[in-house]
Amino acid sequence: MTVELVRQTPVVSPESLSVGAAVMAALSTVRDPELDEPITDLRFVRSIEIDDTAVSVHLRLPTSFCSPNFAYLMASDAQDALEEIDGIGEVHVLLDDHHDSDKINRGLAAAAGYVGTFGVEAEESLDELRRTFARKAHVAAMERCLTGLLRDGTVTEDQIGHVLLRDLPAGPNRSALLRRRADIGLSLCRNSRVLVDDEGHPLPDDQVPMRLRFARSVRISIEGNGHFCRGLLATRYADDPDCDGTSGPTVTDLRTLKETP
Repeated sequence: MTVELVRQTPVVSPESLSVGAAVMAALSTVRDPELDEPITDLRFVRSIEIDDTAVSVHLRLPTSFCSPNFAYLMASDAQDALEEIDGIGEVHVLLDDHHDSDKINRGLAAAAGYVGTFGVEAEESLDELRRTFARKAHVAAMERCLTGLLRDGTVTEDQIGHVLLRDLPAGPNRSALLRRRADIGLSLCRNSRVLVDDEGHPLPDDQVPMRLRFARSVRISIEGNGHFCRGLLATRYADDPDCDGTSGPTVTDLRTLKETP
């Protein structure tokens, strides 16, 4: 099965929003690839500077040794999202305080791509990296939906492998699952099974308990890492006078011609 990854792109422009709001709206579509949360919610956006010819965004991470792979993926996605905004001029995305900041920032500025940035250190293509993280996000979303049905008594464990998309109640968990399925090219048909493997295939009944336990471990790992990273970020930047680890970003507007209300 060929998987084509779909990255959401923002539909924003300075005509419909202020430039600062348009930039934040664009950045809110960028998700940390490992934690599967918007980088704006995680406080990974440190500062935004807007002038007459460009927008510069500084990003940060909880530690200096976070994986260079997903550090690059996050920064690259942020740059792509900002470049979707019409009329803001040049886009500069910079990663601060990481052991590979210089390398990543040079690669982004030169549009060198992932392999061009890391050379022989690049273990996978960017699409392969994105696919790995997207599949983990799908597994976690799948587990949230099914565990919700188990908790409220809608289904039993013996029935969980036969739940269809149409059986899921409307809400954020269902919406997230549909989005994650679309990201990795799985069917959105209402009659599709919810509990599937990475290729979208339903599982035999004897494999359902193991798949559900695996999905639960992935979801717990993602949520635990998110909590851990928030704590590390808050500690690392507690003394930052401009943007501590629980706030941000700072927005500086240096344009000579500002929007009129």
